[in-house]
Amino acid sequence: MDRKRNRGVAESVLVVGLGRFGSSVAMSLVQMDKEVLAIDTDPVLVQRWANDLTHVVQADTTDEEALRQLGVASFDRAVVAIGSDIEASVLTVLALSEAGVEEIWAKAITGKHGKILERVGAHHVVYPERAMGLRVAHQIVGTMEDFMELEGGYGLARILAPAVTWGIPLGKSDLRSRHRITVVGIKKPGSGFSYADSQTVPRQGDEILISGSVRALEKFSSLPHED
Repeated sequence: MDRKRNRGVAESVLVVGLGRFGSSVAMSLVQMDKEVLAIDTDPVLVQRWANDLTHVVQADTTDEEALRQLGVASFDRAVVAIGSDIEASVLTVLALSEAGVEEIWAKAITGKHGKILERVGAHHVVYPERAMGLRVAHQIVGTMEDFMELEGGYGLARILAPAVTWGIPLGKSDLRSRHRITVVGIKKPGSGFSYADSQTVPRQGDEILISGSVRALEKFSSLPHED
């Protein structure tokens, strides 16, 4: 495989594990025009994704010699998407770290699993099931169209513009001091999202993208959406 090494740019990415999460990450990377080497121990999954991904290989990623033969040391970034086999997940992260991969993302099932992954070399630990659970929970109990939690208790939410924002330029609505949120984007019916600024005037039926603490987002999204 002929790859051009480019520090700091994910021209090629190693993805280990082709379950739902791993295959979704791999396909998204391919759609972003990134070259992907995907590895899985399951020959059925390898065959399934062989025509969609750049390179798909059946191998045991806990085997350091197998990884060496695959040239994983030439990758700057790797995603370890193994979830069901925690031992294989940990050993793969350790092997990639010892091989010199500079940025390792790893999927964790539990908090303890995540801590172990960090200790053996994972630079970023993600909890996809937990993140999806939070998104769905906020959609169920509130009026959020979508929700994403960031670090430090902050997040982003997509909501219908509440009545308190209608007909008032954002620069005069005092939302930051009164509600502790910032409107960063707006979507008019029938159009896409655009950046919001101090002159933006939300109307009934508009969607807005807001940022702030999770608690502030929850409170603001529960405000009335009609007169």
